[in-house]
Amino acid sequence: MIRKHLRLLTPLALLGLLVGLADLSHGSVGEDEDYYMQGLLTREQYNQVQVLEKQNSFIPDGEEDPKEHLAKKTAKAKSDSSKKTDKTPADAKTVKSPNKKAEKTKNTAVKNPNSVSEGEQQYNPIKDECPPIGLESLKIDDFQLHASSTKRYGLGAHRGRLNIQAGLYEDDLYEGAWCAGRDDTLQWFEVDARRLTKFTGVITQGRSSLWSSDWVTSYKVMFSNDSHTWITLNNGSEDLIFKGNREKEIPVRNIFPEPVVSRYIRINPRSWFTRGSICMRVEILGCPMPDPNNYYHRRNEVITTDDLDFRHHSYKEMRQLMKVVNEMCPNITRIYNIGKSQSGLKLYAIEISDNPGEHEVGEPEFRYTAGLHGNEVLGRELLLLLMQFMCLEYLSGNQRIRHLVEETRIHLLPSVNPDGYEKAFEVGSELIGWSLGRWSNDGIDIHHNFPDLNAILWAAEAKKWVPRKMFNHHVAIPDWYQSTNASVALETRALIAWMEKMPFVLGGNLQGGELVVTFPYDRTRSQGVVREQTPTPDDHIFRWLAFSYASTHRLMTDANRRVCHTQDFAKEDGTINGASWHTAAGSMNDFSYLRTNCFELSMYVGCDKFPHESDLAEEWENNRESLLVFMEQVHRGIKGVVKDHQGRGIANAIISVEGINHDIRTAADGDYWRLLNPGEYRVTARAEGYSLVSKKCEVGYEMGATRCDFTIGRTNMSRIKEIMEKFKKQPIKLPMRQLAAQGSRRRRLGT
Repeated sequence: MIRKHLRLLTPLALLGLLVGLADLSHGSVGEDEDYYMQGLLTREQYNQVQVLEKQNSFIPDGEEDPKEHLAKKTAKAKSDSSKKTDKTPADAKTVKSPNKKAEKTKNTAVKNPNSVSEGEQQYNPIKDECPPIGLESLKIDDFQLHASSTKRYGLGAHRGRLNIQAGLYEDDLYEGAWCAGRDDTLQWFEVDARRLTKFTGVITQGRSSLWSSDWVTSYKVMFSNDSHTWITLNNGSEDLIFKGNREKEIPVRNIFPEPVVSRYIRINPRSWFTRGSICMRVEILGCPMPDPNNYYHRRNEVITTDDLDFRHHSYKEMRQLMKVVNEMCPNITRIYNIGKSQSGLKLYAIEISDNPGEHEVGEPEFRYTAGLHGNEVLGRELLLLLMQFMCLEYLSGNQRIRHLVEETRIHLLPSVNPDGYEKAFEVGSELIGWSLGRWSNDGIDIHHNFPDLNAILWAAEAKKWVPRKMFNHHVAIPDWYQSTNASVALETRALIAWMEKMPFVLGGNLQGGELVVTFPYDRTRSQGVVREQTPTPDDHIFRWLAFSYASTHRLMTDANRRVCHTQDFAKEDGTINGASWHTAAGSMNDFSYLRTNCFELSMYVGCDKFPHESDLAEEWENNRESLLVFMEQVHRGIKGVVKDHQGRGIANAIISVEGINHDIRTAADGDYWRLLNPGEYRVTARAEGYSLVSKKCEVGYEMGATRCDFTIGRTNMSRIKEIMEKFKKQPIKLPMRQLAAQGSRRRRLGT
């Protein structure tokens, strides 16, 4: 009956239906013929997809060298610059094909011992592996995930996403996997791709849990076009049984012997850990079939028009790309390193400024860092994209970028932990799990490896030592931390030396695994409390800085977006005080605030720590405006120079703002920058040996710091000490009348 109706269908309809019409368990000759025809059609469509992918590839055959590729773009930018005048950022962009680059060659030839049949027969993976369809990156909606049964809501199909994390205390809403309601071989986990898709493989994990041990050890894979009739992937006469996980965290990838085209895919567990239950976290590898009418265009999908190098870069490739950008824009860039990693890799930074290598009086210094956790690689690639973008846009005459470069000294440090990144990069984006490559080579979490200055300051405040015996800023680093035996990573020491050398005003460190911006303090003030709102004296400006990034990000403040893991930060405008999320002593953010003038925040730029490179273009669009807007905030507040009566700048003069119990200091040339929200402030400048001076400084709503300079004079006591030192502390034998006349003359001259 089925074959009779099939004769009436068009070849196009056959293509859509033949994937799933026959159940192999019934085994009739006619159904086997239909399955054979489906296989032929699948291979035909697969070949068509290969041709289209080749035509739309970001880099043509032979893989054009990144230097040549970017050089061509630079030449185009230079030729276009003569035609462009006063362009907006949108006007300055080049047009790029909407198709995205496929997975790097390194990860396409996978030697996976887990993809075997019941007879342990090994299959060679397909040459061109498809990228993830988006369970981890949230491209796949909750409504596209289904299951045969569910243990409870928090373990429903919507939680069956690769690398999803459960909370510290598991609950009925946010747990760490899909878990079946019953433990038998009739259970399944299903994904509806909502369009014909060329499926090439499956990646699985066990349940994320501190208290349970649950994972699937083997499974079958089934396909359908109508979700009613299913075909099991087989090896001729028998169903293929894929080996699953051996523990709950390390992902296992299985590549199909041949790709299969269908709309639905099911994973049918066949065995599981003996002391556990059927629980899985899953990612599906698949390429959408050609859609000439754009019927299945994903809602809210964004395609970038920036022609940049959208791919993951090894350490060597990163260094080469930085060199290419430097050669393209030699007048506004400089490459330098701040130190070395534990394995000896240099920590390269690139400076973007109209006078590279020089601190200009009155010009604020800004920094972005990324890769403190080596496996959180999106931030690293965003900074590599940012430096390309700023170079090309500067050459193209983009006035916004030109103003930013000419008025700001910008430092980008893309990879703080290159050792950890190389470990993650070697395994690949889908197989690193949640923590591989996170730490430095000697097992240290760099972001939380700084001295705990919070405890020192708070203890001094409790003893009422501040400000009489101790300042409320530039807290001293304890001696024990600086000893050679302290558990301090080389990367951390390099960061501290860099932070103390450069007069940074504002900084952001890009991290991954969430969509939120966090601001200090990161440590709770109350002892033993895991979560507690712990604001700094500058809480208002910190909240604004965090919101400036989150509100301009495409997803962070979207109330309709799905929660990454266990907390809905969109309800809090995509921002949160670090200590109210989870306490962490010795964070980079707190150290930067308490030891230097720099206000530091953390940007968690994506749910997926290591997104597939086909997603990089969209992630760039998600974050590009935020990266620029946050940099521009360095020009908010007041700035100025503190001088003596001879016009010489005074270094380390203290700038105090009435009502804010946190001061800053001037740089070597006497210039300073104080981030403040709009309003009127009474500001005081003082320095050792000088009289203090106060004045009112008003901050407006328009962008651009208000100029607020100070001229301060020496105190009488400091003059006396200076004279005493000059005469080697000998009594000065002058008549009292002569001394009084000299003092009167100095006052008239203002010295």
